[in-house]
Amino acid sequence: MVSAVGDRYKVLKDEQWELLELLLPKSQGRVGRHFANNRRVVEAMLYRLRTGIPWRDLPQVFGPWQTVWKRHRHYAGDGTWDRVLTALLTLADATGNRIG
Repeated sequence: MVSAVGDRYKVLKDEQWELLELLLPKSQGRVGRHFANNRRVVEAMLYRLRTGIPWRDLPQVFGPWQTVWKRHRHYAGDGTWDRVLTALLTLADATGNRIG
């Protein structure tokens, strides 16, 4: 559950987040700090995609915009988003569900 992000900014249902969380990289075992609230960061990415605002204009409820930008850049650069899309499309095909 996201307590720091109000319903106004929340896009993902809990069930959707639980599935997405399984597909995202974990910060355990990595050098450096552990990922801060990953759901809040992903919700911030989705908010930015929906609104088209610059990274610097993300509402403060999402935390530092730099964190969101860096995580998005990391996920895009290492193929995480491509793997997530492929997994979700495969799941939708296998279960006969539509995404969207």
